[in-house]
Amino acid sequence: MPVKSLWAAGMLALLAGPALAQDAPPATVEFNVNTLFLILCTILVMWMTAGFTMLEAGFVRAKNVVNQCAKNLGLFAIATTAFFAFGYNLAFPGDGWMITGFLGGFGPADIGRVAPAGTEFTGARPAVIDVLFQMMFAAAVASIVSGALAERMKLIPFFVFTFIFTAFIYPIQAAWVWGGGFLSTALNFKDLAGGTVIHVTGGVAALIGSIVIGARAGRFTEDGKVAMTSYNLPLATLGALILWMGWFGFNAGSYIGFTDAADASNVSRIMLNTNLAAAGGVLGAGLVSYTRFNRFDLSFMMNGALGGLVSITAEPLFPTPMIAATIGMTGGLIVVWAVLLLDQLRIDDVVGAVPVHLFCGAWGTMAVVLSNPEATIMGQAVSLLFITAFVAVASTAAWLGLHAVFGIRVSLESEIVGNDEAEMVMES
Repeated sequence: MPVKSLWAAGMLALLAGPALAQDAPPATVEFNVNTLFLILCTILVMWMTAGFTMLEAGFVRAKNVVNQCAKNLGLFAIATTAFFAFGYNLAFPGDGWMITGFLGGFGPADIGRVAPAGTEFTGARPAVIDVLFQMMFAAAVASIVSGALAERMKLIPFFVFTFIFTAFIYPIQAAWVWGGGFLSTALNFKDLAGGTVIHVTGGVAALIGSIVIGARAGRFTEDGKVAMTSYNLPLATLGALILWMGWFGFNAGSYIGFTDAADASNVSRIMLNTNLAAAGGVLGAGLVSYTRFNRFDLSFMMNGALGGLVSITAEPLFPTPMIAATIGMTGGLIVVWAVLLLDQLRIDDVVGAVPVHLFCGAWGTMAVVLSNPEATIMGQAVSLLFITAFVAVASTAAWLGLHAVFGIRVSLESEIVGNDEAEMVMES
């Protein structure tokens, strides 16, 4: 071998580290198909970041659009990096628990091994695609928080919160459910794709953040809520539809395996139920808004779709199609009710993240007992409350700490002129 080739091979081995020294994974059809399936689902879930960005950019006022786009681009980079460096081993510790069943492992994700088959469904695959797929979930849970606090939060403390949230808060509780922790073993908690682990967790963090930071200037008066014009509702609608599309990868990918006829049938059923729940959410929110206001409200219809999707996320496999549609329609009704409740409480949530993710996530978690014979009301309720309490306490500590260190809210002058002018370079 030429000297240059030997030198290049040696440098490649040195830079790559121990990952290249691992034994080659088994070249089986099952292994390869599972890997390809998760690659496709990973792409779909990553595409949800574009959906969140469009949805939020469409809902905020024109003077905050660029800032909101920067927030979503930054959070994706931070969330995926933080989860790789710290979060994955906390969420999926394997045999490396620091406190068995409660606190996972510490350190960056190990991509040189072969991930075992799932506990409920088969699905051997390389750890590297498992890590990448779960990184997309970490970005999604951070995106939930982004929209609720739009138009009045500084970028730097938001980015710091994103790091804390995706490196530690989110993965710690994810381990209790998906990593073989005490909620899955002691309470038999069922949450296939993250109705609580993702959506309630993100919704709680968004609610606490909204309370700590306060409402936008002029949002509420003695007479009630003041309407604030959205920048571009067609853009927001496109974002909602992209999220709808991405949710197929979100829910179906959580099944992990795609190796035989049963897997293909189950994944297809998950996707059908996901779609019907979203459609039910649109119908439920649209009809109740029409009944209340004697006209359709596009924002309620968009959030109704998302509420339906969140509602079916905890258990998208077991329901019959009609039950899935009913679960989603109920989620759409909950969205409208929850938005009105937050208005009464004077809690400002720009995009409706708390009604969609917290309220519908809680509903969907409890609705698991309607179809999954292994789920119990006690197991679902206690686990839901435990995770909600943990995230509320941890998020409160994080928000208050950041407020003390940085000050999390922009000045009144910056809020009036807009975050684009106050925090972004608008000329090049």
